[in-house]
Amino acid sequence: MYILPAIDIKDGTCVRLFKGDYSTAHKVADSAVETAKGFEKAGACFMHMVDLDGAKDGKRVNSDLILEVRKNCGLKMEVGGGIRDMDAVEFYLRNGIDRVILGSAAIKDPAFVKEAVRRYASQIAVSIDALNGMVSADGWTDTSEINFIDLAKRMEQIGVQYIIFTDISKDGMLSGPNLTMLDELKTAVSCNIIASGGVANLKDIINLSTLNIYGAISGKAIYTGALDLAQAIAAADATEKRKEESLNGTAV
Repeated sequence: MYILPAIDIKDGTCVRLFKGDYSTAHKVADSAVETAKGFEKAGACFMHMVDLDGAKDGKRVNSDLILEVRKNCGLKMEVGGGIRDMDAVEFYLRNGIDRVILGSAAIKDPAFVKEAVRRYASQIAVSIDALNGMVSADGWTDTSEINFIDLAKRMEQIGVQYIIFTDISKDGMLSGPNLTMLDELKTAVSCNIIASGGVANLKDIINLSTLNIYGAISGKAIYTGALDLAQAIAAADATEKRKEESLNGTAV
């Protein structure tokens, strides 16, 4: 399981939110570039970045800073926030971003998502953010009447290979991920599932890895020191090794 440390950008600053509420944004780091370099030094190989202003406004807002991070660290990167048309997708991909995240477009413009997946396959991920099981859009400011499982199945049908799932009620709360919803999602679709929201400690990392989740995004826990990134990566690797040994009949 991959551990994806996260950087969320609002007004050009590294911030975190509580439960997706923009009014709770608080600065967590002075430099996005130096933060990313720290993630790389800790052993991460993939990181997660979100343009929060872009997510709310429906257009690229902090892309210059995101590309500055891209140029100054060797991590693979997935980026989301305000990517609502093919021009935005192509802008990020041609500038070295490894995977582009489509969020609100999954609800409002599924034809665009389908075409993006047709062109770029595994370089496209879809973010499904849910509150009480119902999908939210536009930077979590708009809640739909679409169930998260129903949307995931629609995305699977059009060829989406990666789904990033966030239980908004867990985001920034350090209360543990919603394992029940994640297990339900993983059972319902064949997509690679990346868990986001609530990761607080090594136990959460082990629980997610045990669920055979593809990846886990962590932000606040890393910034507060509640979760050591290097230890999280090691714990995920160790859990994967134990599962492999068990399957091969070599576990003690």
